[in-house]
Parts: sequence; C-alpha cells; structure tokens
Amino acid sequence: MRILYIFPHPDDESFGPARGIAAQVRQGHQVFLLTLTRGEATKMRQRLGLTLEEMGEARYREMLLVKETLGLAGMEVLQLPDSGLKEIDPRVIEDVVRAEILHVLPHVIVTYPVHGISGFHDHIVTHGVVKRVFMELKSSGKVPSLQRLAFEAITEKPEDFPWHLNLSKPEEIDCRFEAAPVDMLKFHAALDCYVTYGEVIAETGIHKMGNVVEFEVFQENFDPPLGDLCEGLTE
Repeated sequence: MRILYIFPHPDDESFGPARGIAAQVRQGHQVFLLTLTRGEATKMRQRLGLTLEEMGEARYREMLLVKETLGLAGMEVLQLPDSGLKEIDPRVIEDVVRAEILHVLPHVIVTYPVHGISGFHDHIVTHGVVKRVFMELKSSGKVPSLQRLAFEAITEKPEDFPWHLNLSKPEEIDCRFEAAPVDMLKFHAALDCYVTYGEVIAETGIHKMGNVVEFEVFQENFDPPLGDLCEGLTE
C-alpha cells in the first residue's frame, strides 16, 4: 500500500519516524514523503556561516541521501518559508498538500499530532492543514484509495532527551509495533545524512531512541492497537 508522510522540515522524517518508515518499506509498502520547507531557518545556519539559500540547498541535498537511505518511493521538497507557516494563507499550504495527495493517491497519510510533539508552530500548522485536506478529499471521493489519517506519536520521552516534548496518552495510541534491528540501523543512517545538523543531533542523543513505533489514528479507535498502519484497509 501507499503511505504518504507530510512534515514541515528536513529531518522531521528522521527524528523518530524513520524507524517506522524503514519497517514499512521492508514490509513492502510504498512510502512517500512531502516536506513543506527546506529548513533554511535553522540556527545551525549562523554556526556554519551560510545564507538562507545556501542552508536550504545543503539540507535539500541531505534529504536526497535520506530518500536513498530509507528507500522512499518518492519525495517532494517544497520551498515554503521555514518557521513562517503560521504567517501565510493556509489555503496556499492546503493547495500544495492537496496536489501531492492527488499525485501519490495514498491509502494512508501520516503527519504530526495536534500538539506537534515539540510544540513548534510549523508542526501544529501542518497538522491542521493536513487534517483539513484529508477530510475534504475523503468526503469528496476524489481519492478512492484514501482511507486513513495517522499521527506520529510518542508516549515516553527518549532517555536524556534535552528538549521539551508533548507526549500522547497511552490510551490514544491506535497502532504500535517494534522496529527490527535492521530498521533501527536505517533510522541511524538517516540521521547521519544530516551532516549540517550533526551537532544538534548529537546534543539530543536521538540515536538512543527505542524501537517502539506508535501512531494515533484519526477518528478510529483500536484496542488492542493495530500492528500495521495499513491493517484492515483495502487496495
């Protein structure tokens, strides 16, 4: 089946989601990625002495390596303003999200939960836009394959992680599985693709993240949780 991940920044797909992405690719699903910005506004730009354009181009090149590392079936990286999604007309973001969904024709879409995990406003804007477009397309029947919207989630903060994180409640989790050792190797390799962000990645210790992958599923409740995000869906 086809799974489309939608995130606002480069590395959003690798700071945890790469574990599940690697597992889904290994299981035979086609996984696609839409990234709304090039992540040019990162503070690492000043440390590296790069312009916004140079930083965005560097991170884009790193994403091309991530695409190969994770075996993505397709990847689209847009150039909406990093750290500025809250300031632009949400219909502009809706239009590009809708266009990618109509191109990929996914069975499942994955994005951030309502709290954005980190709480960053770009994450929260992305959640709202994706949910709005998902409901529009699902109810219109324009994408017959489209059946499920899921939110990347965590219920426990990774060991020694230095940043604040918003956690999902255990009872909100509708899909849970363990990434295999080979998936964890892909996760680490995807993080290592971000050389320009390496200092931050090292500071967070995100490589020590465990192998339990969790999702909330929008308007569906599963107890016990699904073991595959595509479970119960039709081709």
